[in-house]
Parts: sequence; C-alpha cells; structure tokens
Amino acid sequence: MSLDVLRCTYFLYVHSIISYGIIFWGNSSHNEEILKIQKRIIRIIMNSSKNASCWQLFKNLNILPIHSQYISSILLFVTKNKDQFLSNSQVHIINTRQTYDLYVPTANLTTYKMGVYYLGIKIYNHLPTAL
Repeated sequence: MSLDVLRCTYFLYVHSIISYGIIFWGNSSHNEEILKIQKRIIRIIMNSSKNASCWQLFKNLNILPIHSQYISSILLFVTKNKDQFLSNSQVHIINTRQTYDLYVPTANLTTYKMGVYYLGIKIYNHLPTAL
C-alpha cells in the first residue's frame, strides 16, 4: 500500500478514536499506554524498526502525538468558548502586560487544576499575544 493510503487509514481508524473526547480523558494516566500504541502504529506505517525514534516519523506523516493533540484540542475549546472566560481587564482596572490574558481563578484542588477549564486558561495564556 502507498503511504497516502496508510495515512488515510490511520486517520479513519486510530485518530478518530484517540481524538474522541480527548479534552476529558487526555490528562489521564493511560496516556503513556496510548502513546506507545500510537508509536507502534506509526512505526508500522513507516516500516521502521521497533527502537527507532518516532518524533521525525510523526513530522514526516504530519500526525500529532497524543500529548500535542490534547493541547491542541484544549486550545480549540478555549478559543471557541472564549466568551465563557474572564480576561484580566474585566477583573481589575490596572493596566499590566497580562491585561489581555485570561483570568486564572484561585484553586486549591489538584483535580480542578488538572481540569479542562483551568488547564485551558494556563495553556492559552502561554501563547504569544500576536496569535
């Protein structure tokens, strides 16, 4: 089979399963197991050895690893629902460098800090303002 057919097959079967609801389960402890399976599939597609590094293979196929896919889907969630978040300019009137960043609420619980809402704000605020 050609590389294009294998890549399309990957997106039909594997990518659709991985990306389904990833913003909810993407931070779980099973991520490493899924990454190992994803690497094995990529090695099979590219016909490389078992111990070959996969990062260049991911780049060659234009496929995101599960960690990058998780970050991408969280950022997409935040940008689509930006009206649900407060900006720092709405919370206080002091003009600072972080005026246009999203407001990070105070949190003590680790489960809340690892959730979509809190993590989405933290990741979004790390983006350059030009984006």
